[in-house]
Amino acid sequence: MKRINLEVIVGFFLIVGLVAFAFLAVKLGGMGTSTAGQNVFNARFTSSQGLKEGAAVEMAGVKVGEVIRISFDPEDYVSIVEFTIPRNVEVQDDAIASVASSGLLGGKYLKVSPGGSPIVLGDGDTLTETEPSISLEELIGKYMFESGGTGE
Repeated sequence: MKRINLEVIVGFFLIVGLVAFAFLAVKLGGMGTSTAGQNVFNARFTSSQGLKEGAAVEMAGVKVGEVIRISFDPEDYVSIVEFTIPRNVEVQDDAIASVASSGLLGGKYLKVSPGGSPIVLGDGDTLTETEPSISLEELIGKYMFESGGTGE
């Protein structure tokens, strides 16, 4: 009788442990990412260099969403960034999406600046006003070569 009780208790804890492990695997693996309660928007950039899937989407310095997919349009040679923003946050049709950097060596995130238009975008719409990522290497190269570069 004692042995059966011990086996039931061990079995119970084993099942609880497996359920907890499966929950953590789904949450940390991103498989549980849902767009319920979120609007999905698109933005087309000439360059989204450094931006990664899962990066934050910020408005007024506050994280409001997440980048869910980045793809390449071979017809127009642009990067298409899909991201989420909660349905209760209005995004005007003249809002500006820009790839920003968190610090000099920090990661990139998507910054959405609100517009002033009375027209509000809905799920699946595209932001047409975008500002691409600024490359630190390009800025340094431009500075070096436009400053004379003769060594005088």
